[in-house]
Amino acid sequence: MAAIDYTGTEIGPIRPPSEATSLMLRVTRNCPWNKCKFCTLYKGAQFSIRRREHVLKDIDDIAHFITGLKETEGLAPARRSAALSSLRRSMERPENRAAAESALHWYSYGCTSVFLQDANTLLTKTDDLAAILRHLKETFPQIERITSYARSATALSKSDEDLARLRAEGLDRVHIGMESGADRVLEFMQKGATKQIHVDAGKKIKKAGMELSEYYIIGLGGAEMSDEHARESADALNRIDPDFIRIRTLSVPGRAPLAEDVRAGRFTQINDVRGAEELYTLLEALDVHSSVIANDHIVNLLPEASGKYPEDKEKMLAAVRGFLELSPEEQTIYRVGRRMAYMSRVGDLENADTVAFIKRIIAEEGIDESNIDERLRGLMRKFI
Repeated sequence: MAAIDYTGTEIGPIRPPSEATSLMLRVTRNCPWNKCKFCTLYKGAQFSIRRREHVLKDIDDIAHFITGLKETEGLAPARRSAALSSLRRSMERPENRAAAESALHWYSYGCTSVFLQDANTLLTKTDDLAAILRHLKETFPQIERITSYARSATALSKSDEDLARLRAEGLDRVHIGMESGADRVLEFMQKGATKQIHVDAGKKIKKAGMELSEYYIIGLGGAEMSDEHARESADALNRIDPDFIRIRTLSVPGRAPLAEDVRAGRFTQINDVRGAEELYTLLEALDVHSSVIANDHIVNLLPEASGKYPEDKEKMLAAVRGFLELSPEEQTIYRVGRRMAYMSRVGDLENADTVAFIKRIIAEEGIDESNIDERLRGLMRKFI
């Protein structure tokens, strides 16, 4: 089936945290837009769409190893050990390594969900993507969910019929990097989309019957546009009413194009306290009907500000207020504890041993009001 230029199963560089247990199936490589100022992931890499037969070959190779793993189930210990040893030797061959790695990971989590990589799978021809989805479901009928990233402009370019067809073939959920609903922020960040494009694309995906995840980045408007960023984004999300709103927090690696704007004074990064205020503005202005707010990334300060709207709105607002109402010293302790992964919620401040430990770190590292923002940004960059 595969052409001579097939080089083996491929695994892309990124997935949403919610897809940690999924099979990573690479349908496209890199990002076709690749101009966003805050992103470094695909800079210098060329976008391409993998050939249909190559992706189908990936599926078949992964299925081969999954079958081998399943065949060892129920064997007597000695026979199972021998069978696993034989399978492990075949997995160690260079040409099998990526497929085997994918199979082992997926098998350990029950083989129920798949994430299509990389940044914009919907650019694949509908016939090809439908064939890939169909082969996935036929090969692994136990699959419960197939998801993908996509750009809003690409979703708009697909006909309603094409999106409905992809949904029928098994594409259950689409992740859209809205990042902001404020046109000035989108233009400054070179997102290649407007608020209206995001709204129209989101509605179109939902019309096709797919679940929709939209992303919001705390701090993307900088100090200059923070309030506008939050309020315009809330308005866009209210009009879309996505199934999931996933919160992220801006981090600016030194190699990101946005870093030059920071150095030149065109963009002022906000700190954790201002970021919490921005999050409060967003959550307060949200009026969605059935959205799950997911604070599901290590770079986020307040993961407890999660839940479902409208029933959990006050709980989430209270979680943000809980941080904002802390004393400056308590905010510093929590910020350092969270950024160093010793704390996961504001309530951890009640642990006297943890607080004492963080205080020692603050003293030993010489962290104070003059350097805390930059020191913590350095810690955050390690997670990007």
